[in-house]
Amino acid sequence: MKKLSKLAALLLSAAMVLALAACSGGDANATPTPAADATPTPAAEGDPTEAPSTGESYTVGIIQQMQHVALDSATEGFRDALTDLLGDQVEFQYQNASGDTANCSTIAGSFVASSVDLIMANGTTALQAAVAATGDIPILGTSITEYGVALGIDGFSGTTGINVSGTSDLAPLDQQAAMIQEWFPEAQTVGLLYCSAEPNSQYQVDTVQSYLEAAGITCTQYSFSDSNDLSAVATTACSSSDVVYIPTDNTCANNAELIGNISLDTGTPIIAGEEGICSGCGVATLTISYYDIGYATGEMAYEILVNGADPAAMAIEYAPQFTPKYNAAMCDALGLTPLEGYEAIATE
Repeated sequence: MKKLSKLAALLLSAAMVLALAACSGGDANATPTPAADATPTPAAEGDPTEAPSTGESYTVGIIQQMQHVALDSATEGFRDALTDLLGDQVEFQYQNASGDTANCSTIAGSFVASSVDLIMANGTTALQAAVAATGDIPILGTSITEYGVALGIDGFSGTTGINVSGTSDLAPLDQQAAMIQEWFPEAQTVGLLYCSAEPNSQYQVDTVQSYLEAAGITCTQYSFSDSNDLSAVATTACSSSDVVYIPTDNTCANNAELIGNISLDTGTPIIAGEEGICSGCGVATLTISYYDIGYATGEMAYEILVNGADPAAMAIEYAPQFTPKYNAAMCDALGLTPLEGYEAIATE
């Protein structure tokens, strides 16, 4: 009976060995599959190999104050930069406020309600609406001349200290004032045309006026409240001035051809704050690339979204170069010879 028990035990052991062999798949070289909840070993400190991208996606809301060449170019540059850096990981929600302050506020509120990851505000009114709507969502501005003026920050020193940073379209105003004297050395009166609803326009005309008056030139400011009274005010400015200066004013940019027709009717040349306005009504400008500052804003957005940069501590960035340009068609119509060192504005 004991011999039978030993035989049964041996047979049971053999059966168990055969069963285990069958479960292994019969491949002596097979690599064991790790457990589903196995935790990968972290890379050693200093290992240059980083963990793969999580593929996190981001939603960015864009408020564009109105549609014209400069702002369109800045938006294009912004979108191109983030697309280059994030590919299909970024989704854009684009809204154009058509120059209406109430629209800017409504758009900003909708972006906050939908919890976008970042707001890009293109234009001063758009920026002000975004800041009023949220103190938490990161905001980047572009096409903003002076952030201290736009946001009411006394003693502005380059960073806002709040959830806002961005890029500026400010060109050297002393050089723009000097352009007026270079092109028109006999000019005695200069009209400064701008929209009173845009605080950065007020800042520019005040600054240019101070430079011109220091040179003995009489300056008069001609402000309009919106596009409805622009034509009448522009006609008065052109009729009463030897030269008219227009800053980087969005309402003027949106109505540049109208102003240009008035300029031709009165024979009054205009020096403009940027290329888009100049192409519609000016004879010359010292301009920046709005596409480039938009692209730089997109790069700043990447730093915030992906690398956790704090907009409150990010310095406002400025255009790296400024280009003197002239409007060949307007110069021909007014009988002006472009100065050396100016390049013609490209026409389509």
